[in-house]
Amino acid sequence: MVNQIGNKTVTKTPGNVMEFELALEFVRVVEEAAIASAHTMGMGDGHIADNAATEAMRKTMDSVPMRGTIVIGEGERDKAPMLYIGEPVGAGWNGGDSLPEVDIAVDPLEGTNLCSTGAPGAITVLAASERGGLLNAPDCYMEKLIVGPSCKSVVDLDAPAKDNLKAMARALNRDVSDLVIVVMDRPRHEQLISDIRAAGARIHLITDGDLSAGIAAAVIGTGVHAVMGIGGAPEGVITAAAMRCLNGEILARLVINTPELEERIRKMGIADKNKIYTAKDLAPGNNLIFAATGVTDGALMKGVRFFGDGTRTSSIVMTRQSGKVRFVESIHLAKRPDVKVRFL
Repeated sequence: MVNQIGNKTVTKTPGNVMEFELALEFVRVVEEAAIASAHTMGMGDGHIADNAATEAMRKTMDSVPMRGTIVIGEGERDKAPMLYIGEPVGAGWNGGDSLPEVDIAVDPLEGTNLCSTGAPGAITVLAASERGGLLNAPDCYMEKLIVGPSCKSVVDLDAPAKDNLKAMARALNRDVSDLVIVVMDRPRHEQLISDIRAAGARIHLITDGDLSAGIAAAVIGTGVHAVMGIGGAPEGVITAAAMRCLNGEILARLVINTPELEERIRKMGIADKNKIYTAKDLAPGNNLIFAATGVTDGALMKGVRFFGDGTRTSSIVMTRQSGKVRFVESIHLAKRPDVKVRFL
């Protein structure tokens, strides 16, 4: 497929057609989900917030020119009304054979509690790849160590926290006391928190949202140097897609601690429950797209803002193949004859 752009002739290959045609479409998907959930912000009901985001994401995704399949979603088909694992999405399933086949991992509202209380850090997010480009991770916990490009080759998931912190400090040419490590505020992390403090690093405890924290760790200037601890495996896969785009790294291992989980991963074809995954293992696709929109204010994106003439959203979209990271500010104008565009 050949396109004429200005004086340049651009050939679309199967590898880059996703970026040409779908990156901004996926921004539209996460924007609509963010706006829907933002209307529920501060109401104290995470279930309502999550449902609003999920319904908006599903509806918008079905207008995208693709043949998509949800590989990480809101749950199994019998437990989730929409965006379940294996669900077909996109406008291409009714006669669109020429449209790209896409695997999609979604978290319609990462930080439901953050949205329901109006706390910072809630986002809507998805990752996409060519077919087979995202690990179909079980819905369980995962040990995670997430760092940026400067530290990706010096950390070890099995090393003591103090050793990893010293290695990171050397790689960043700073003292351990200068480092800020994000950890989920959970009882399971008591020992980890104690070890980080004993090593001299600073800690930023969060109640939810280790996915957005992981992205911040891979971007210089956010004040976050690493994320450590145990969180959701599906979120780990989505984070891995972002790391592939940002040249960061996630080291991860599934927490398989029940016979039921052991049987489930066996059925999924995962032979080694102790395997340490890298970003490339979790998101091996060549044509990765990551898109997110802020629902409440965060380190990289502002939250949704409503004003008289419309709504403003702040998003990020990353594409691995082209090496582009776009920050997208959008104004969604109200449907009125006297509407005015404002610079906010």
